[in-house]
Amino acid sequence: MTTQTDLQISGMRCASCSARLEKVLNQLPHVQAVVNIATEKASVTYDAQQTDLQAVIAAIEHAGFGANLMRDFAAERASRAAAFRHEQLQFVISALLTAPMLVEMGLMLSNVHWMLPSWLPMVLATPVQFGIGRRFYVGAWHSLRSGGSNMDVLVALGTSSAYFFSLVVWLFGLDQPIYFEASATLITLVLLGKLLEGRAKGKAADALEALINLQPNTAHVERDGVMVELPVAEMRSKDVFLVRAGERVPVDGVILEGSSSLDEAMLTGESLPQVKQADDKVYAATINQQGLLKCRAVAVGSHTQLAAIIRLVEQAQGSKAAIQKLADQISAVFVPVVVGIAVLTFAAWYALGGNFTVALINAVAVLVIACPCALGLATPTAVVVATGRAAQAGILVKDAAALERAHKLRVLVVDKTGTLTVGKPSVTDVLPVADFTVEVLLQTAAKLAQGSTHPLSKALHEYAIANVGATNSHSQGEVVGLTELSGQGLQAEIDGTHYLLGSPNFAQQAGVVLDPARILTLQQQGKSVIVLASSPSPFSLSPSQTSLLGYFAFADQLRESSRDAVAKLTAQGIRVVMLSGDNHATAEAIAQQVGITEFRAEVLPQDKAALVTAYQTDGVLVGMVGDGINDAPALAAADVSFAMRSGSDIAMATADITLMRNDLNSVVDALSLSHATLRKIRQNLFFAFGYNVLGIPLAALGMLNPMIAGAAMAMSSVTVVSNALLLKRWGRKSHP
Repeated sequence: MTTQTDLQISGMRCASCSARLEKVLNQLPHVQAVVNIATEKASVTYDAQQTDLQAVIAAIEHAGFGANLMRDFAAERASRAAAFRHEQLQFVISALLTAPMLVEMGLMLSNVHWMLPSWLPMVLATPVQFGIGRRFYVGAWHSLRSGGSNMDVLVALGTSSAYFFSLVVWLFGLDQPIYFEASATLITLVLLGKLLEGRAKGKAADALEALINLQPNTAHVERDGVMVELPVAEMRSKDVFLVRAGERVPVDGVILEGSSSLDEAMLTGESLPQVKQADDKVYAATINQQGLLKCRAVAVGSHTQLAAIIRLVEQAQGSKAAIQKLADQISAVFVPVVVGIAVLTFAAWYALGGNFTVALINAVAVLVIACPCALGLATPTAVVVATGRAAQAGILVKDAAALERAHKLRVLVVDKTGTLTVGKPSVTDVLPVADFTVEVLLQTAAKLAQGSTHPLSKALHEYAIANVGATNSHSQGEVVGLTELSGQGLQAEIDGTHYLLGSPNFAQQAGVVLDPARILTLQQQGKSVIVLASSPSPFSLSPSQTSLLGYFAFADQLRESSRDAVAKLTAQGIRVVMLSGDNHATAEAIAQQVGITEFRAEVLPQDKAALVTAYQTDGVLVGMVGDGINDAPALAAADVSFAMRSGSDIAMATADITLMRNDLNSVVDALSLSHATLRKIRQNLFFAFGYNVLGIPLAALGMLNPMIAGAAMAMSSVTVVSNALLLKRWGRKSHP
């Protein structure tokens, strides 16, 4: 049995750490893991019958890291705050111990000759090196023991070289300068960089924290006929609760009494309030703007829409974009290469000048300026910020790789019903033939339609109930032998008479004689047409005895934003292709209304995936937008798939991205965010690569002293994370 668990990881300091831990976990039998340094989490999938979770945690701890099961957000936030305070204390102590040595150095640079006692720098630097800096030795030991290397190795080597060289000079009274202040300052600067980096990484997760904080803590719940205030955590499904004006809805529910406007911006990203009345759904954390609502809970706890959004955002933030593989590959060999360069630097300077001190200091500068952290943080921090910002705009990204691919789409296949249209067709024309009346035609058709889940069948059944009453009031008997062919129609028997309800093509194949001109007139108006026919025996056996009973025409209202969205997508060079199960005339009419020039009509559900695959044969990336169960195979086949929130659960489970606004313009926004995210990732990678490519040679050439190199290394990670945070400024392109 496959189990997926998220673990909170502590002790990771750079990309090499996350890559090493990921390698350790993936070497365990029946285990697959993804480790994200930005979120400090490991997503572990394992076979519970073959591998014990405790064995996974033990492997993590043996590799030198800490691991805990994910706690609730409040507990996790408290733990992070405590850890941050501990880091602050360590930094303050390190800075206080280092300060006198820096003051001495600053005065010397100002030609003020004031010297500390010769023993004091050693006394001040020792607790910094081995007390505050103990973490670097421990981290380096664990890294080397498991066959890897990380930033701790570089810091430990660089600072130890400066410290022990200075110690030897001091002990033996050699005529050489000492560098106790260099080793202590390097450790202090690294701690400062980690503090700033931690603060910035915390800001990257602000969007997720904001989502979690949206749900109210208490609710007004009816218990034994009395309204009492209870913690939301104690609410149960089917509880009746009140939402007063200005309050947030505590859980997902349906309105029993009252009407109001609700601000659903947190759910859909749409700023306009939504009018709600009896029988409408309400969602946790949305705001009741006026009026009193009495509701019944339908989803509580982890089953609410808000909880689902939080899970998707966490999942996306823990996933990896494909572009990150390059950084991971470089990080795996980064530290050994840097150590090799440092050794060559020492050898070259010593061979050329014979000055041991100069050679050592330049080698130390190489060790401390190299920064694998910037490489490791370049991609995941941008992904964390982007997915959080997307959720605020009503775009739920399931996988970072999908967000990365989205900007490369060149073909977008769009399902008509529920995507370009509202997805709720309504009956516009009831046209009986022969001696049938509208009432009898509706009752017969609705009796057949009540056994089908097709949108047109549902619309027909609802229309009949509203206009001629319940279908079981008709004198006809029960429906027997109902069979339905997906995308075509259905057949059944009532009181010995066989009936057919379906598309004109389906009826013609069964031998029913139709009026093509009448059907074409309706279809050219953008309407879908189905027919009702009867036969004394099965249709396939007696086509000559079939009788046409009437026609039904349906219209599905276009979404107001569809034409605008298609125009924006086309302007970006994306081929928008519409798929429809309707006949050619109806599909063409809808396509013309929204500005689509390329469409496929009379497409059966099972053929949609094949069409998506056919477009991929040209080597282009193909996206798919759908909402129905029958769209799931095509969504799975697409390179990037989008599902409307109003659609089926299967479609949303299959899709890479869920559009909470039920608006094709959200695809435009997703593509825009994809472009912005990839731009930030490339900027970060360029800076990280450029920093190391320029900094390491400068240090090797003796153009940087160790303290300047250490400061540069500390700030490089902060720069990368800060640049990623600029994605918070991204705004929806479709915003009115």
